[in-house]
Amino acid sequence: MNDTVPQTASTADVLAVMALLPHRFPMLLVDRVIDMIPGRSATGIKAVTINEPFFAGHFPAKPIMPGVLIVEALAQTAGVLAIHGARAKDPAGGDKLVFFMAIENAKFRTPVEPGCLLHLKVQVVQDRGRVAKFTGRAEVDGKLVAECSFTAMIADPPAA
Repeated sequence: MNDTVPQTASTADVLAVMALLPHRFPMLLVDRVIDMIPGRSATGIKAVTINEPFFAGHFPAKPIMPGVLIVEALAQTAGVLAIHGARAKDPAGGDKLVFFMAIENAKFRTPVEPGCLLHLKVQVVQDRGRVAKFTGRAEVDGKLVAECSFTAMIADPPAA
């Protein structure tokens, strides 16, 4: 466990996000968390730049962020919230991972292009300890660009 993660954080910079999630470039899709109410909600930020590796093929003439990666960014924001909460409950519990179990009602409203600042808003709908349900909304300039519901499980990492 990384002791640099505060237990009462309402924000998390990229280093704190990386201390909570195992993801690294190019799969780390949350740059920071600007608001977090432990056990309830979090808002992450993803600065979408033309340097993202997926833009080379999606689509070169009109680059847009793949919807599945927007959902992944929402899930990573929920992962920060869930792992932060798990460590607050049991600081000696060690490192945990968050795994998708289900994605439901995903809707994509507006393409996300390079230069956008993606706001990733997640809320806990149901928490049963190791399994939680979330809703997620991705917004650009206050406008809804994607939304979904998803279920995730907190688990120990697989044995090496």
